[in-house]
Amino acid sequence: MDLKLASLLVLPISYIVWSLFSLASNYATAQKVGVQLIVLPISPLNPIWMLVDKFFIPILKLLPFGSGNFTRYQRLGWEFEDRSKTHEELGDAYMAVTPGKNWLYICDHEAISDLLLRRNEFKRPLEILDKLNVFGPNVSTVEDQAWLRHRRVTAPPFNENNNNLVWIESLCQVEQMLEYWKSKKVVTTLAQDAKTFSLHVLSSAGFGKSYPFNSSSDFASSSRSSTYKDSLCLILENAILILVLGPKLLSNRFLQRIFPSHWVRVGRATVDFKAYMAEIIEEEKLSLAQGKQSRDNLMTALIRSSSEAERGQSLTEAEIFGNMFIFNFAGHDTTAHTLAYTFVLLAAHPNVQMWMSQEIRHVCGSTTTSALNYRQIFPKQKRCLAVLLETVRLYDPLLAFTKSTGTAARTLKVAGNPILIPANTMVLPSLLAVQSHPRYWSPDPVAWRPSRWIVPSSDPNNAFEGETFHTPLKGSYIPWSDGGRACPGKRFAQVEFVAAMAALFRDHYVEPVVKHGESMERARKRMEEVVADSGMVLLLQMLRPERAGVCWKKL
Repeated sequence: MDLKLASLLVLPISYIVWSLFSLASNYATAQKVGVQLIVLPISPLNPIWMLVDKFFIPILKLLPFGSGNFTRYQRLGWEFEDRSKTHEELGDAYMAVTPGKNWLYICDHEAISDLLLRRNEFKRPLEILDKLNVFGPNVSTVEDQAWLRHRRVTAPPFNENNNNLVWIESLCQVEQMLEYWKSKKVVTTLAQDAKTFSLHVLSSAGFGKSYPFNSSSDFASSSRSSTYKDSLCLILENAILILVLGPKLLSNRFLQRIFPSHWVRVGRATVDFKAYMAEIIEEEKLSLAQGKQSRDNLMTALIRSSSEAERGQSLTEAEIFGNMFIFNFAGHDTTAHTLAYTFVLLAAHPNVQMWMSQEIRHVCGSTTTSALNYRQIFPKQKRCLAVLLETVRLYDPLLAFTKSTGTAARTLKVAGNPILIPANTMVLPSLLAVQSHPRYWSPDPVAWRPSRWIVPSSDPNNAFEGETFHTPLKGSYIPWSDGGRACPGKRFAQVEFVAAMAALFRDHYVEPVVKHGESMERARKRMEEVVADSGMVLLLQMLRPERAGVCWKKL
């Protein structure tokens, strides 16, 4: 019995010894950097801790010693609540020492800008991003010459023709979504409906498949992933499961006998979705061979771009699969969560609604929603875009993105002082910190105020057309990253968002549904509390958006 017990204890004791040794070694390395240090006994990449932290942290906070660095920094998504506080306390650069690797956090606009431009020195850590190779390598998971090859092929499909498709489909979906919302006395499905909206726009602009808007309660209810839409929905809604287990494991017929039924459906969805993409590739190759012009969408444009690339520079079928997955993965939840935040924030701020609506009515006039022209309307909707810019400034879905020094030490100048960063160090531009730091965003750095992005017109007779955008310091605002690896879908997301705002708020407004005994002022405050109750799941999102009951009314 003692031997069995000893055997069981070998693994955890060995892990603890290794962690302590690694922590001491990494601490000795970090001390040489010359920045303030935070010691964390568990690596942020520890998969077990990522699954259980939400259960242990609240318990530890109740203990007398539970208010230290452990409960402050070992929570997934701690950056949202912290924002720029730690940088204001410790400086523009500080290092978290962990048993895995050391993590250097940066909140200096010049250093961040320099970091992003030096992509050959500060690369993405492929050991983290490899999990995104769900269907194949893609532009987010490759480096060096492979990245250049992917970039050359994947950039052309994100063009104005595709943006026009995004605009048209967004207007169509919003009209249907608004009619559904107006039929309800109380709408509590803003977040889920935003996901449906985003999915349908991706389906149309990405694959040429259009679907009528349905309430979230009616969506993907089939017991098996029998359609393309259901397959894509199941994949995007279960991205964490797929990233952890992988499509091969989930679709293994032997394992499916013991898997939960939901896992089996997700596994089938990955098979169906891949088969659908393979079918499109074959159809497009046949069209190319016959000299036919196919319908524009991201998938067909990607295939054509690859086929037109120089010899040795095209993408394999697996790489096309991988890039289409990452386009959908990156574009679905980010847009959906941003829209959900915006709807709730607008319900709490009627003055912003009116400010935005004035411009929409001026630009769009009495033109029917479906007839609004992308090239004429989108460039003039500055206030709509300002609402997006302000929302992602404070509620960036990613919180941070990671670079690495790789196998060599790198020098980076922070606040005018050069720092020698050791090899194998993670380097993180602190997105929410730099995007809410008083140095860059005073006097109200954490207030949601979209008007900060608009410079008023100096001509009273040209009030709307004369407005211009405020340009923040380079490196102080990077929700879509910057430099060579900036998000290729930035314009796609902006067009989708602005179309939604223009169609919704020209003739309608949203307000909180007042509860019994509650004033409208208190109801609006409750909306802000729902927004504040956010956390990291796969991305930053409101944890209980259904508590934001709203109603939509005509102006």
